[in-house]
Amino acid sequence: MLNFSDLTYRIGGRTLIEATGTQINSGWKVGLVGRNGAGKSTLFHLILGELQPDAGEIGVQKGLRVGTVEQEAPGGDATPVEMVLAADLERAALLHEADEAHDPHRIGEIHARLLDIDAHSAPARAGIILAGLGFDAAAQERPLSTFSGGWRMRVALAAALFAEPDLLLLDEPTNHLDLEATLWLEAFLRDWRRTLIIISHDRHILNAVPDHILHLDDRKLVL
Repeated sequence: MLNFSDLTYRIGGRTLIEATGTQINSGWKVGLVGRNGAGKSTLFHLILGELQPDAGEIGVQKGLRVGTVEQEAPGGDATPVEMVLAADLERAALLHEADEAHDPHRIGEIHARLLDIDAHSAPARAGIILAGLGFDAAAQERPLSTFSGGWRMRVALAAALFAEPDLLLLDEPTNHLDLEATLWLEAFLRDWRRTLIIISHDRHILNAVPDHILHLDDRKLVL
């Protein structure tokens, strides 16, 4: 699914990652660990294509949907549940097209696909995730602009979980969570059936969730 081959990355004259490689297979849940400043978050940016390696390459399976939590807290008049539902891009696009379509054959195709992806249950699934992260029914319907930055980051996390990408990258996902929400997230990720890479200083979640540990140590990746 994800292959690092002879990967090297430098920043400001400093080598963070040097001539190293490993492979992450489909369905693995991987804890990415290493000292502060070792380059763990940088590795995520390389996977996402936001940074380019100085040498080597990262091979990503063709068509792979990679998801992560947006770094900026969402805002505006949308509600948490609306923001989470919008994270399912296919569902949102199909619903929009259904409103505009006139060809009966295409309308039939759209509704068949909506059934295939279980679109009717999406609001309930979004509500369950938001509830797990601390949003009661009333809070789920409030504008995002009425929440603090920390609570809006919880919405961003909920959106990433709801989208169910093939590969989910989580960088310190418990930073804005209280104990109850952290325990819920831990249980949710234990049941995650897709590929996951998580950076966390929370030793408990690293012991409970990953089935592999990837150590970024002395510029090398050690699985």
